[in-house]
Amino acid sequence: MHLIYGGTFDPVHNGHLRVAIELRERLEVDCIHLMPCHIPPHRATPGGTSEDRLDLLTLSVADEPGLAVDGRELRRGGSSYTADTLRQLRGELGPDEPLAIVLGTDAFSGFDRWEEWEQIPELAHIILVRRPNAELEPGSVPDRLLAERRVEHLHEIKSMPGGGIYEIEPPMLDISATGVRERLEQGRSIRFLVPDAVVTEIRRRGLYGGEPGQ
Repeated sequence: MHLIYGGTFDPVHNGHLRVAIELRERLEVDCIHLMPCHIPPHRATPGGTSEDRLDLLTLSVADEPGLAVDGRELRRGGSSYTADTLRQLRGELGPDEPLAIVLGTDAFSGFDRWEEWEQIPELAHIILVRRPNAELEPGSVPDRLLAERRVEHLHEIKSMPGGGIYEIEPPMLDISATGVRERLEQGRSIRFLVPDAVVTEIRRRGLYGGEPGQ
């Protein structure tokens, strides 16, 4: 199964990476592909440039063979629409390869406002990560979609190219990119919130309000 974990990664932190490893192990895949978006259509413009976010993400997974970075949305430019990305991947993988994207319940709650959202389940499975205090509104379009497409067993996901929604609740580290950026702006330490190599590079480049070389 080809598994995609997208996000702004602004910046990447240990919460992102721990969830990625949990998903790789629980879903029994060899690799999970972290995909930074260029211009997110449904949230504020990232604080870091696309190049910086891609570089930091690549640096963060350098020593973890089960995690890889896919920069196609940054190379494509423009707003990063998931349906476009999945069509591109489906063209590369062929019609029969199981393909899945990871979404948190917070993002999935607004799924029916996404560009061409109806096409997404036709192109890939959705791995729905249950997040604390982020429940779907009963009777909403995402809630009904989950009820219609919920898959109970992992082997079912792996036996179909797409179309299912598989729920998972991995342990979550209480870290947010917003909190990391705020600490940097305030001159506070982000040690142990992000990988050490990323801390060093953020300081070297003076990203997110820090002074270069600090």
